[in-house]
Amino acid sequence: MPIELYSRRRFNSLLASTPLWPLAAKAFAASTRELLITKSGAVADDFTVNTKAIQTAIDQLAAKGGGTLVIPKGVFVSGALFFKPKVNLRLTEGAVLKCSTDLSNFPAQRTRIEGHFMDNFTPAFINAKNCDGFQLTGDGTLDGAGMPIWELFFKNRAENRGFTNTGMPRARLALIEGSKDVKIEDITFKDSQFWNCHLYNNDGVLVHNVHFQVPDDYRQAPSTDGIDIDSSRNVTVDSCVFSVTDDCIACKGSKGPHAMEDKDSPAVEHIRVRNCTFKRGGGVLTCGSEATIVRDVIAEDCKITGGVRVATLKLRPDTPQHYEDITFRNITSEGPSSGIINMAPWTQYFDLQGMEPPKSIVKNINFIGIKGTYTSFGSIRPNPGQTDISNILFKDFDATIKNDKLSTTGVTDLKFENVIVNGKPYTV
Repeated sequence: MPIELYSRRRFNSLLASTPLWPLAAKAFAASTRELLITKSGAVADDFTVNTKAIQTAIDQLAAKGGGTLVIPKGVFVSGALFFKPKVNLRLTEGAVLKCSTDLSNFPAQRTRIEGHFMDNFTPAFINAKNCDGFQLTGDGTLDGAGMPIWELFFKNRAENRGFTNTGMPRARLALIEGSKDVKIEDITFKDSQFWNCHLYNNDGVLVHNVHFQVPDDYRQAPSTDGIDIDSSRNVTVDSCVFSVTDDCIACKGSKGPHAMEDKDSPAVEHIRVRNCTFKRGGGVLTCGSEATIVRDVIAEDCKITGGVRVATLKLRPDTPQHYEDITFRNITSEGPSSGIINMAPWTQYFDLQGMEPPKSIVKNINFIGIKGTYTSFGSIRPNPGQTDISNILFKDFDATIKNDKLSTTGVTDLKFENVIVNGKPYTV
């Protein structure tokens, strides 16, 4: 896989001009034809499994050249649904499209998950493959009904120390893949069994004014990532709210010693995160757990109100990784954030497959205009002998940090410019 390394001049030009819409996005257009799911027999009783009725409506719209499937007010239970080109989904106010917790309604198939394809795993609730212009909109809710699935997951993990994230069937709320010019707007993703919104190998996605949430009082809803940007380009996340118990936004790709040769996993690049609120979750933006090339990413003008770290960069010892030109700008924490940065080795499931440890590069990582209250500054450390870390900039801080020591090893060209911590200029 060719790797184009951005020059500092190129990066500065991107930083100065960051459009709201995805760089490759076109005007969103859709057929005016609409079809209520009740017209094909769907029942809003929070009990009947309406998979057949809803899928029939999708197929009817596709046969007529496309249109919008409309979910009216009420609670409609369903299994996995598969959208077709030119067919969109709109949930009206008060509409709830709810996952069945009987996973036999999600027949196992080949699907992308955790950096590769599994031949026999659970599909998502909403599946849209090769659906250019797909729109998932409205004021309603996608409900994963996740709590019994979470409880079973923790039971299995307690009984088996080797139990993995994919050790049991769990449905993501949405998987959109291989598509261009996608819009996800206004809806709520609630109580997902697994990841909420998985974007795989797309070009041009707007996620606008979307809420991602699990119960505030639930200890840990496993793997409830808000948005997983997997091998996708030109993605804008704007004015969204995150209250989950895993990564809020994660940049993902391939994994393993041969990851750079994986043609199914192009670079994650040209990502913009703006005007979002982070109430709960592992981090505003995370690179990993599986990721190879992540570049040209800007998260800016965002607010943290709970225990959410600003940046997490996971360094896998079994994967060649290039993280570069990533900027966090104008981030304000109004509550006790978990910290500012954690860049460190991540070894939970690594496998060198008998190969030599690969080399990785982390460069041009910027934290500019960081304000508010944090529990810790954090740490930066490489996989020894594997990771070259350079050009890390901290600039224009006015922050209160309880543990104000930034722990660093193996970093070249670490810079501090106008960094005020606990009322004093910061020095290392």
